[in-house]
Amino acid sequence: MAVTRRPLAVVTGASSGIGRELALLAADHGYDLVVAADTPLFDTTAELSARGAQVEAVQTDLASPGGVDRLLEALDGRPVDALLANAGHGLGHAFLDQDFEEVLHVINTNITGTVYLVQKVGLQMRARRSGRILVTGSIAGFQPGSFQAVYNGTKAFIDSFVAAIRNENKDAGFTITCLMPGVTDTAFFARAGMLDTKIGTTDKQMDPAEVARIGFQAMQDGEADVVAGLKNKAMVAMSKVLPSQVVAEQHRRMAEPGTAKT
Repeated sequence: MAVTRRPLAVVTGASSGIGRELALLAADHGYDLVVAADTPLFDTTAELSARGAQVEAVQTDLASPGGVDRLLEALDGRPVDALLANAGHGLGHAFLDQDFEEVLHVINTNITGTVYLVQKVGLQMRARRSGRILVTGSIAGFQPGSFQAVYNGTKAFIDSFVAAIRNENKDAGFTITCLMPGVTDTAFFARAGMLDTKIGTTDKQMDPAEVARIGFQAMQDGEADVVAGLKNKAMVAMSKVLPSQVVAEQHRRMAEPGTAKT
């Protein structure tokens, strides 16, 4: 008898937060997985295996083409049915006070590695005329991000990039979706050095499981993009109509060091 293989999903940034929740949803929807992150994936792998998925874990720095190539090598030629490109991180404080190596790492993780991976997998999907891609952008892409300028700038690129390549491939047989979360209860702000800010300590953060559910469903439905949460939808609408310096000042009140809630 022929063995029926489960479809394969690739999830980056899967060690925690939204990426981990996306990977769990993929397992629950019948996918086997290749998961990747620049931090250990032992816990995620155990959870996915417990849900019946075959799992390959790749710990690699996705900020470089070489790191992405290590992920692609783990596929061993197997076609990707769903790519959930979620890897990314932020960097707080004023741009002129930031270490430029850290600046480059944010840019290369959020943009270079993501774009490279999407092209490699997208070429396969176009050739097969099947597949789904979900890229995690952010509502930050609509906001000049005072004291988070590099991160917000990278997400502006990603939000725009995904919309453009979706249009380019509208008749190519596969779908591309952008998930745009707002403030979410993950390790993002700790890693970005933003626990001294209001935005990094607010108790009004979305549950990453809910954000992932919204994004995964949008991918399954083939939607162009989705903003997670009604409050975040309102923030995007305001950011589109207010002058950029007004939005930048609003962002400063949330992200400037020393604004943390006590």
